[in-house]
Amino acid sequence: MTPLEIAANAFTAVAIFLAGRNSVHTWWTGIIGCTLFGILFAQSRLYADVVLQVFFVGTSILGWWRWLHGRQGAPLPVTHAGWRTLGWIAPAGLAATAIYGALLHHFTNAYAPFIDSAVLVFSVIAQLLMMQRRIENWPVWLLVNTIAVPLYASRELYLTAVLYGAFWVNAIVSWIWWRKLAARDATAKAAPVIETA
Repeated sequence: MTPLEIAANAFTAVAIFLAGRNSVHTWWTGIIGCTLFGILFAQSRLYADVVLQVFFVGTSILGWWRWLHGRQGAPLPVTHAGWRTLGWIAPAGLAATAIYGALLHHFTNAYAPFIDSAVLVFSVIAQLLMMQRRIENWPVWLLVNTIAVPLYASRELYLTAVLYGAFWVNAIVSWIWWRKLAARDATAKAAPVIETA
């Protein structure tokens, strides 16, 4: 366990906790955590994870803006993804995992290229859903965390593995919380406006 791993985990833990609470501060704390994790994963030869951290930094900047100014200048509400969106996620994710894993396997010395690629691909999908404040980002994060815990433990990144185990629990709690937020917002939107004289 190095100071770099501790710092990366600390910032990322704060960011994930804030995401689960639907706080816009998740984005800037996430940018710091992802930058530190990018360096850590490069040292561990988890190259797909390095690419993923670069993606996270870029999308965190965009997500920060979208959460604040999402629709006609109003903050983005928590909503469900449509069936059309959900219908392409699994097959596209599996295909992208196979392709990227094969590239890593043949052209790099990556450790566990297909498992590492699954973490990358489904994290991208979860992040894109989160940027839109879609509830379904949380079950995708559950999948990512389930894959990531044994991967990181196998590289002796034990603190990171434990943190991703905590993220697994956080994803369940956040999934429940976001469903409640969406239901509350939908109820408030459907309520009739009473005009007063």
